[in-house]
Parts: sequence; structure tokens; C-alpha cells
Amino acid sequence: MRHSFWAATLLILLFSCGTSDQKTETSADLSLSLELADSLDLDFLGSPVLASCNPEGTRLAFFDYPSKKIIVSDGSGEILDTLSKQGDTPDAYGFMIDLPVIYGKDKLIQVGMNGIFIYTQKGEMLKKIKHPEDMGRAVFASRTGKTSKIIELNGSPYLLMNSVRTRGTFAGAQEFYDTYKALELINLETGEAQDFGPFEEGSLFLNGKGFIQSDYFPSYAENKSKLYLSHGGEPKLWIYDFSPSMTSLDTALSLDIPGLFPIEGVERQELSEGSYSFHGGTAAIRNIFIQNGLILISYFPGMDPKLMEEANKLWSEGKEKESQAIYEKLNRETPPGIIVFDETSLEFLGRLSYPEKANTGGLLADDKFIYFQKKPDPDVEEDFLRVYKYKLTQE
Repeated sequence: MRHSFWAATLLILLFSCGTSDQKTETSADLSLSLELADSLDLDFLGSPVLASCNPEGTRLAFFDYPSKKIIVSDGSGEILDTLSKQGDTPDAYGFMIDLPVIYGKDKLIQVGMNGIFIYTQKGEMLKKIKHPEDMGRAVFASRTGKTSKIIELNGSPYLLMNSVRTRGTFAGAQEFYDTYKALELINLETGEAQDFGPFEEGSLFLNGKGFIQSDYFPSYAENKSKLYLSHGGEPKLWIYDFSPSMTSLDTALSLDIPGLFPIEGVERQELSEGSYSFHGGTAAIRNIFIQNGLILISYFPGMDPKLMEEANKLWSEGKEKESQAIYEKLNRETPPGIIVFDETSLEFLGRLSYPEKANTGGLLADDKFIYFQKKPDPDVEEDFLRVYKYKLTQE
């Protein structure tokens, strides 16, 4: 079985290590700001990525690519356990298609090509849930805080995740866009699965063009029986009334993203069946969190496609320094940000940039804090990962 894997390419390394001067844009009668509240140091030599946490922020999960280890820490960064599930064993998740998810007081979930695996914190497999369809290929993009989410509906725990169904079609065919569903809702007690989140009427993805997976890769959150969903680079937030058995579209919000380079798609005949592609430099809604009555939407405006093409050409010609210089320039000129809405009124409250000291590759949020990984120092090899905890304040 062949897999298409996208993670630590030159593009994503340069992009996720970018800098950002913190800026704020808020409504006239409200002031929003990110204030540094605390930090933690994970003493682990490698390249760990912060994946998930529990709502209280007392347990965090990381994944280290060099060692292929899942790391679980407490809220101060002290390592509680590490585990690795590689190889040809019944409890191995196979090719990773999602970062680890903290589950309850002492469990975690790992989604791979082999299924959805529930482990104890020490690595004992408690349950394996099969995917709704057998998977032939997959693509995986690693980003801080970007993984499946545990939710509770009608008193039962569910995993809300990116749907992996092919539905017997591919992105070069009209059937793909007619039958597409972004999300899978997995009952963690019964293993039953239900898919949700089509391309609604008026969606960019129904314009007759063909799109690659990074164009429509979903971001989502759930709270109080509302589902908040964005499809990749489409600057919209689709809001649904949500239950395990149905979704009903409530409203759609258009998102104003400064400096947006809109995704355009390609002619469908350029896409081939069985081919997967993921570009880290294109526009995207990267994550959604609900915190204290606020909707937090992490976005990236995308890089100038003409300059990206030029940089890729230079790289392929062996002109790595020239290529890197273009990427660094693009990185400075296209910073990510956070859009904030009121959860109840859906009023736009403001727009925030990432903190200056933060890695701009993503963020994570619990009930109180927003987490950012520290921007790495290219001149210093560190044997720990620092994570900053910021508090979103309103005045």
C-alpha cells in the first residue's frame, strides 16, 4: 500500500517558523487582546508538536516525528508517559492521519490508516474502531492543535473527525462534489459512524472547478448542539443545528481575511483518481475553537501563487538559498491571524495576529487559555519545547 505523506517539507518548515508582529483590530466599543499568562517547558529532545489537551488544560498530548512517540504531559509540561505504536502488531494504528487526542482522565485516541484506536495513557489498547470505509491512500498535514475533537452529545462521548470516506469517487468527478461530506461523527461507545457537512448551495466548491485536499480540508468545532464548520480555503463559517442523527444549516458567515489569496481550483481533467495533494502555502481556515462564549477562527491568507511557483522552480533547480529567500519574504508578508465572533449574537468582535514570540504554525485552546508553541531559534539547538499560554481579554 502506498501513502502520500506531506509534513516537514521546506514550505511548511519555513511557514511554521515565521514571525508575526502582534496587531489587533476590534469593533469600536470593544477591545480584545492576547495577554501572556504562563508557559510550560516540555523536556524532550526532538521535534514535538502540541496536538491536544483536555478542557481544563491539565493533560496535553504531543507527537514527536523523529522518534514516532506520543507524549502525554501534565499542565506544567512534566512528562507523564510516552508510547509508540509502530510496526506490524494488532494495536498499531499504522500510517498516522491525525495527531493524538486526549480523552478523559487517563486515555487518548490515535487515528491511523488501521482504524481509530483508544489507548490507556500507558499504551494499552482498550478498543479499535474500524473506519466506515477501507482506506487506500491518505494525506496528512501536521499543525499545532489541528486534530480530531472529543464532544459529548446526549450524554455519550463522540469523536468528531475529518471524514476519510472516498464514496467511490474522486475530486476530478462531479459526483465527488455532489456527495462530499467533510466530517465523521464516531460514537466512542458503539463505534457507529455518521458523516456530515456537505458543500452547501453557494459554496465555492460547486463552481465546476477541481480542488485538491488542502483546498477543502475542514476545520470545525461543536458547542451546545451547534456545529461550526469551514471548508479549507473558502472564507465562510457554516453553522448548523447538530445532533447525532441530523444536521440542519442555521446560517453562514462570510469571513473578511486581510490579504487573502483566494483558492481558484483547476480544470478537473488535471486531477487523477487515487492522487492526493496538500499545499501548505494556500489560504485556509486552519482551526476553530469555542471559548467562553467566543468563536475563535484561526486563518491563513495564503501566499502569492506566482511567487510560490517561482520559489518551487528555484528549489527544483538546486538554487536553495534563492528559493528560501522568497519563502521567507512570503512568510513575513502573509501572517496568520485569529477572527473572533460572539457565539450568541454572531457579532464580529475583532481580529488578532499571533504573538510575536509564537510559532505561527497553529494554535490550541482549552476552556481558559490559547496555546502557542515558541518560535524556534535557528541558531540554538534546544532540548525542550516551550509552550506559551495566552489569555484572551476583553475590555
